[in-house]
Parts: sequence; structure tokens; C-alpha cells
Amino acid sequence: MPSSKPLMTQSSGSTPTSVESALRTLETESGGINALAAALRGPLGEAFAKAIDLIRNAKGRVIVTGLGKSGHMARKIAATLASTGTPAFFVHTAEAAHGDLGMITTDDVIMALSWSGEQPEMKTLVNYSARFAIPMIAVTSNAASSLGQAADVVIELPKAREACPHNLAPTTSTMMQVAIGDAIAIALLEGRGFTALEFAHFHPGGKLGAMLKFVRDYMRTGAEIPVKPEGTKMSDAVMEMSAKGLGCVCIVNAANEAVGIITDGDLRRHMRPDLLTASVDDVMTTQPKTVPPSMLATEMIEVLNTRKITTLVVTEAGKVVGIVHLHDLLRAGVA
Repeated sequence: MPSSKPLMTQSSGSTPTSVESALRTLETESGGINALAAALRGPLGEAFAKAIDLIRNAKGRVIVTGLGKSGHMARKIAATLASTGTPAFFVHTAEAAHGDLGMITTDDVIMALSWSGEQPEMKTLVNYSARFAIPMIAVTSNAASSLGQAADVVIELPKAREACPHNLAPTTSTMMQVAIGDAIAIALLEGRGFTALEFAHFHPGGKLGAMLKFVRDYMRTGAEIPVKPEGTKMSDAVMEMSAKGLGCVCIVNAANEAVGIITDGDLRRHMRPDLLTASVDDVMTTQPKTVPPSMLATEMIEVLNTRKITTLVVTEAGKVVGIVHLHDLLRAGVA
């Protein structure tokens, strides 16, 4: 009976031909990115800097436009700009002539993507830009094209071979388009000192949103905090650990300041016949790592990973106000 599993085509060597094809694609596209980086170190750098200044000084938004594969890249670039603090949105080049020109104001900057620079549909936007003196940045491989000649700034991408064996399907070219879009977005971000807190305003959902919340959003508070005062017997501390289910107990002084922490690991390390009658002061790890409730979740995870611990005590003005456990972060999809 013939096998129902598909056969994997292999080359004469040990590497499947599909993997060899993938490697050729990546090598070809990386060649395009390297060529783009080299161009930025040369004459393209001046045009890039002018484009950044044009966008930075605009009172309005960045209107990113394109058609076909360039349109898909333009949509992505607009989304990246908007999410990193540069107001932007995508206008489909062909739809612009059917009413979408009304989305563009004289305070805006148009960024037009066209590899050839000769798409007939782009003429409407070019004419609109000229008529109302709306600055235009052309991202094209042909500065001498009609689009390039009409633009205020031309970011001329170096010509590079497509990964397609027929040199037809837009692959390397679209990779270069999205790469220069990312470069523009990050240059603008860094130029304005865009912070992680500002980034959080635009990403309240998903894992990014979860990571850009604060310690206060994940910490356990009040009666959920496993806590005992100095001088407590270990038998009481173990009961507190079991009741709260976090595998630890925070030890505080009379001022409710964290002076130590006892974890499951501490119990194993101090295991002896009289452990339960001993004082927590003899078992606890002193000077436990604490974090403020205002710390970003991303920074909190970095602390946990760096110190190879699973629990953090949360303090404010020196007082214990909460506790965060790695399991809570895993359930929330943060870690």
C-alpha cells in the first residue's frame, strides 16, 4: 500500500531542495538590505535625512500610499509609524481618485511607494500634491521616473535582483521598501525620545499591551500577600506559605518593611529536625529583591530572569504593598 505521506524532495546532498531554495531567497534578500545600508552611508543618506526633517516638521500626518505589493508595504509602514508616535495612515493609490483624496490635508506629507515610479494610478496623487503644495517623498528605484521628478525628496532604493528565479516577483524590492520604512519610523522615534510608556498608549491589547502594563496590574495585594512578622516560628510561616499558595512568605518588621523572604528553596536548604520550631529570622533570605508598583512589566520580567527567581516583593515608600509571582505573569501571557 503506498504511503500517504508526501515525499520530501532532496538535492544530491543532505539538504532538501526546499531548504536550499529558502536559503537562496534569504541570501538574495539580505543582499538587497546590505545594498540599501551601503547606499545610506553614501548619497542616499542625505535624502533620508531630508525626509526625516520633512516629516518631523509637518503639522499633519504622514500619508503613505502605494499600489500592488508596494501598497501592502505602504500599509505596513503606515502602521509602524502610527504605533511609534508618528501620526500616519494608508491611502490606496487607486482609491485616491475616487474620493480618498479628501483624507489628505495641506498640513500632511505624502510618502509614495512605487518601485518603477511610473504607475499611471500615481498621477492623481502627484497632481494633487503639486496643486495644494503638499510635500511628497518618493520611495522608488528610479529617481528619474515621473514620480521621482515630481517629489520633493527622493529616496532612491538601489536596484537589486529579486529572489524570484525569473527576477519578476517582488521579493527583494518589497523587503527593501519595508526596511526603509522601518528605518524612517525608528529614526523619528529616537529623534523625539519616544519612550516605552508612550508606546504603551498605542498598544493596550495583546502580549505587547500586557508587557507594557505595570507591576501594580499584576501584583497580589491585601490578604493575598503571604506575610509574617520577624520572630515568627517557622511552623506558622509554613502554614502561611501553604495557605497563600505562592511558595513563599515575606518577613516584615514592625514598620511593615520587607526584611526577608522564605521560599520553598529555603525550606529545602534548611531542612533539619527542629526546623518548624526555629525562628523565621534564622531561615529567611535577608534583603529580598523589591520592585515599585510603577515599574513596567517588561522591566519586572527582566529582573526575574536576571536574578533567576520567581517572586518579587512590591514596596512603596519602603512599605510592602504587594507581591508578584511568575505564575501570575504566565497566566496573564506576559512571561
